[in-house]
Amino acid sequence: MWDDAFPSFLIGLREGLEGGLIVSILVATLVRADARSRLAQVWTGVLAAIALSLSFGAVLTFTAADLPATAQEAFGGTLSVIAVAFVTAMVFWMRRSARNLSGEIREKVTGALTTGAGVLILTSFLAVGREGLETALFLWTTARAAGESAGPMAGAGIGLVLAAGLCWGLYRRVLKINLTRFFTATGAVLIVIAAGVLGYGLRDLQEGGVLPGRAAYAVDLGSHIDAGAWYSTLVQGVLNLSPTMTWLQVTGYAAYLAVVMTLFVRGVRTREPERPAVRTEPPAQPQPSQPSPSSQPSPSAPRSPSSPRRRPGWVVPVAVVAVPAVLAGLVVALSRPKPAGAATVAVSESDCGKGFTAPAPGRRTFQMHNTGDRTAEVYLIDPDTDAVYGEIEGLAPGTTRALVATVGGGSYAWRCVPAGAGAVTSATVHVGGGGGAGAVVPVSANDLAAPLKAYKAYVEQGLATLVTQTRTLDADLDRGRLGKARADWLTAHRTYASLGAAYGTFEDFDQKINGRADGLPGGVRDKDFAGFHRIEYGLWHGQSASQLKAPGRQLVAAVAGLQKAFPTQDFDPGDLPLRTHEILENTLQFELTGDTDEGSGTNLATADANLAGTRELLTVLRPLLTTRAPKLLPTIDAAVTRLQKLLDSAHHGSGWTPVERLDTTTRARVDGATGQLLEDLAPVPDLLEIRKSA
Repeated sequence: MWDDAFPSFLIGLREGLEGGLIVSILVATLVRADARSRLAQVWTGVLAAIALSLSFGAVLTFTAADLPATAQEAFGGTLSVIAVAFVTAMVFWMRRSARNLSGEIREKVTGALTTGAGVLILTSFLAVGREGLETALFLWTTARAAGESAGPMAGAGIGLVLAAGLCWGLYRRVLKINLTRFFTATGAVLIVIAAGVLGYGLRDLQEGGVLPGRAAYAVDLGSHIDAGAWYSTLVQGVLNLSPTMTWLQVTGYAAYLAVVMTLFVRGVRTREPERPAVRTEPPAQPQPSQPSPSSQPSPSAPRSPSSPRRRPGWVVPVAVVAVPAVLAGLVVALSRPKPAGAATVAVSESDCGKGFTAPAPGRRTFQMHNTGDRTAEVYLIDPDTDAVYGEIEGLAPGTTRALVATVGGGSYAWRCVPAGAGAVTSATVHVGGGGGAGAVVPVSANDLAAPLKAYKAYVEQGLATLVTQTRTLDADLDRGRLGKARADWLTAHRTYASLGAAYGTFEDFDQKINGRADGLPGGVRDKDFAGFHRIEYGLWHGQSASQLKAPGRQLVAAVAGLQKAFPTQDFDPGDLPLRTHEILENTLQFELTGDTDEGSGTNLATADANLAGTRELLTVLRPLLTTRAPKLLPTIDAAVTRLQKLLDSAHHGSGWTPVERLDTTTRARVDGATGQLLEDLAPVPDLLEIRKSA
């Protein structure tokens, strides 16, 4: 956490000190001019700048969260590059302007005193607002690079508090700081940090498909560096350097650092000697002159009827906070896509489709309300072909849920299927115009027969291979060759993990072959703990070969029993589409968290095998998917390729990087790629579901 906090601490300290110095000069100038009554206007402008900065940060956070994974990468990469540009400009601007900062601000304040309150508010708002926006952008970028927000937020908070304390000390003349040296030193450090942020941003743009070369690695030290070690974590957190970097990252990092640091150092050397430039101390207070009696207002004198009524003092501060917050809320709300059009349609045996009229073409939302007394399923269909445009399952009596579908030219009807009753189809409506509506041709058990046959053949072949591999493992244990047993264990376990679609039909064999110690009274020492994970625990926890002989024989027997029983087991064809999603759901939950690791550190190898099983499923289902969603498969293929490349980068010869040793950035990318693939696979079960017909 604290290694991720340092860059944000430095930006909070520097930006906070810059903004604080500006505020101090504004306040000191007003005090010098005996205009203390105008201080509220300065603080109003400061408050508006803070509100704008916080609102800007909220917009960045919540709009990015609604984007797909690849779009998030592109969005984050773009903002990282922008943040680097802002920080670079800020470093050079402060070096150039520090000497004249105080004089420039005093001139602006003096001019503002002769005009209305709005000018002084605007002056302080613009002066502080720029620092606040830069801080918000850089903080969002560093938090995204760190993969968590606690460290960066804590670092920025500490930096801002320290900056406020330094500004107070300077204002009260309690301490003295050579500001020229301070801004020079922090500027050099920020340039190094910004180079790392630029490299991270370029990597994001590569992951988002904006820039090429995401698989062209210039540095790959994943197998040589422990990413979880303190020194590795410190370098990654502070400098944004990771053990694996592409050529574009390395080139961008080196070029930025060489050019910008050279210009910065050259400017420091050629600058004339100067004194610390910014004076913020309040001047000695002049003795107020005694006004003449005629100039003093009488306490009892009534206010002139023509004098304007002053607005309450709280109105402007509340407004400057509320307006940015409301605008940010509107931006976040409007940035989320919402389907257009809404109509309430009844769902029941007697009222199926009531309220449905011909909609206009386009993306439409239908509020499906169950008016019956039974839970029901409802489908928007083409009554001529039974193609399905959208569906809702498990709609309880009296409840309403939204169904979103794309409507094009053609015929439409509702099919209601109450629980325990026959299907009812509503009257047909016709929609004019062209353009398909993305209908799904229904799937029958017969349609899935050929894919099921092909997949069963794949499983049977895999089980035959697994029998041989487990016997080899058993022989290793019997002969005491524990080193070879570890390699053969991984080979066999990967084979079993690639048969994931068949888990539902393996019945009790799965617990015997790949059971976990979780839930067992004795944990890893329980007598019922068996299979691959039992042997894994022993091989990587120093157990002797004699202690592992019995688990090895049990594993061989369980695999042989499964091979014999599998041809007669009931394999529901409807499971095939479901498993395309469920395999990687388990991968994300158990393998990418390291939850199933019993010491081998090979969760990513298992994830790789799970991906191979998913790819095999997609192969046998491809003919059905091609005719129903031709644009979906290229998207899925791209997501599979992306995840495969990330897993390949963790594979080094015969070894795999343990999940817990992945650096924060790489682990986030693997999780994100898996989540994106799951999102892309989500429509497959619905597209290939065996549906009830009228």
